[in-house]
Amino acid sequence: MSMTMFYNFLNASGETIYMVFLGCLISIILGLPLGIYMYLCGVVRKRHKQYEVISAIVNIARSIPFIILMIALIPLTRLLVGSSIGTNAAIVPLSLGAIPFFARLIDNTCQGLPKGLIEAGEAMGANTWQLVTQIIIPESLPAFIQDVTVLAVTLVNYSAMAGAVGGGGLGDLAIRYGYQRFNPSVMIITVLLLIILVQLIQAGGDKIARHFNHN
Repeated sequence: MSMTMFYNFLNASGETIYMVFLGCLISIILGLPLGIYMYLCGVVRKRHKQYEVISAIVNIARSIPFIILMIALIPLTRLLVGSSIGTNAAIVPLSLGAIPFFARLIDNTCQGLPKGLIEAGEAMGANTWQLVTQIIIPESLPAFIQDVTVLAVTLVNYSAMAGAVGGGGLGDLAIRYGYQRFNPSVMIITVLLLIILVQLIQAGGDKIARHFNHN
């Protein structure tokens, strides 16, 4: 492998990590409260119609294939970052595609909480904010960390697909130097790097989750 290709792989790996990190951060900031709110509407506060509406919107958003979502969001991407190609541009559809996915993960995790915990909190006079901060989040934290791990792995896959439309990262490198130039070695190395990245994310997420799991 030439030094030029080595630096190309290094740069593409950095772009992928950058996209995944920012995509995760935005998805957590917006998806975590959305998922908890869904749980509160569906289980705690019994606002079933409101839950059904939000749940339907989340399911519709999750049903859109990512590659189609990227193309559909090009006008919004240009409005927000001034371009429809590159790593910064790819973060917009990455985040918007991952937010409903992560919100559903959080809702499902909260659904697994023993109802007795919520009932005990309400019996002691806890308000909604106290239920969330003192019961729901602390009790669900290890599972939330696993949800973030799943989110990060999913964004690695999304970021690879983003390369098909000039999103940068390892997917873009594989298409430009592997597929278009008929260089299978580039494709193989890209796949190996993606596998290594996913394994590191999964191992790190599992270790952090075990650290916070006091059961």
